[in-house]
Amino acid sequence: MFQVNDNYLKLPGSYLFSTIGKKVQAYSQANPDKTIIRLGIGDVTQPLVPAIIKAMHEAVEDMAHKETFHGYAPDLGYDFLRNAIANQDYKARGCQIEADEIFISDGAKCDCGNIQEIFAESSRIAVCDPVYPVYVDSNVMAGRTGEYDSASGTWSRVIYMPCTAENGFVPELPKETPDLIYLCIPNNPTGTTLTKEQLKVWVDYANRVGAVILYDAAYEAYISEKEVPHSIFEIEGARTCAIEFRSFSKNAGFTGVRLGFTVIPKDLKSGQVMVHSLWARRHGTKFNGAPYITQKAAMAVYSEEGKAQVQEQVAYYMRNARVIYDSLKDSGYEVYGGVNAPYIWLKTPKGMTSWDFFDYLLEKANVVGTPGSGFGPSGEGYFRLTAFGTYENTAAAIERIRGL
Repeated sequence: MFQVNDNYLKLPGSYLFSTIGKKVQAYSQANPDKTIIRLGIGDVTQPLVPAIIKAMHEAVEDMAHKETFHGYAPDLGYDFLRNAIANQDYKARGCQIEADEIFISDGAKCDCGNIQEIFAESSRIAVCDPVYPVYVDSNVMAGRTGEYDSASGTWSRVIYMPCTAENGFVPELPKETPDLIYLCIPNNPTGTTLTKEQLKVWVDYANRVGAVILYDAAYEAYISEKEVPHSIFEIEGARTCAIEFRSFSKNAGFTGVRLGFTVIPKDLKSGQVMVHSLWARRHGTKFNGAPYITQKAAMAVYSEEGKAQVQEQVAYYMRNARVIYDSLKDSGYEVYGGVNAPYIWLKTPKGMTSWDFFDYLLEKANVVGTPGSGFGPSGEGYFRLTAFGTYENTAAAIERIRGL
């Protein structure tokens, strides 16, 4: 009789956002006259900007002619895109990242979940708490997390780094020594960032103990404060201890197009083994390359026209964030985030649990958010709202909440 990977049986019944979706669907079916405003899942709502659409049309036309048709893309990505990323995202900021250290993929979520495959099964992981659930869930699937304690909501072999109001939602160096350290900066869900000085502490620590920092920079386009680095590779020493994940989903609206990339410097080694080589081998074996049309669309992000248009779109979402933050704060809520990230992190009122507040908002205001407990034990008693809705829906949702 065949057997399944029973590590999957250790996971919660469904992914956080699947649970939210089922709850909302059930409520909608029972209350078809209600208009629900969704500020829960971080999906964008604005259309792709004109420069990107133009590039996609041109790429589609290329596919219609023998001379310009493209089949399988190179495993690691087309040189035209990798060079643009290296020059504009990294070298322009003083980071010595070369094009052949960049791996194009179909999204940062996949890479964040798959990167653990190239590390030993015995690796200890450290995660911020609260944080994006994919980091822990993907390691549970690999059998790396030990046993689950339902009372505390923790895994026995995972090192949790509490990020609370008391420490400004900034993680502290763990007391136990990890092998892999997940940092999501700007943080999802709290919106917290680290200054260069704060991030240097982590880089020095990782180099000192021999750990790898898995740095998720999916929201770097939303950074507004000058002292906050856009890449971990702006920090001296990061080339020997860090891997960075980037996405086109939130800066360019590619949630429905799918494209991202991972940066692995060749200086990152375990003994004499380059981690770069392992990921290249894994990438080549399990991935057939991101589509030509998608990569050409991403190239438009680096044109002068494209940069101006996507920056305008980022500003649109950050205006939503300011509306949410200011309005809730004026209404007496304890709120965080919304400055360098498109997320608002708020304390649930009157001692409500995260899921109690979810149900309360859904039923009383017909507004959907995300329970903080879904991001980790320290998320209990908090709630996340996203700024990715339309401005009109965002303003309407906040008025409904204020009306409560």
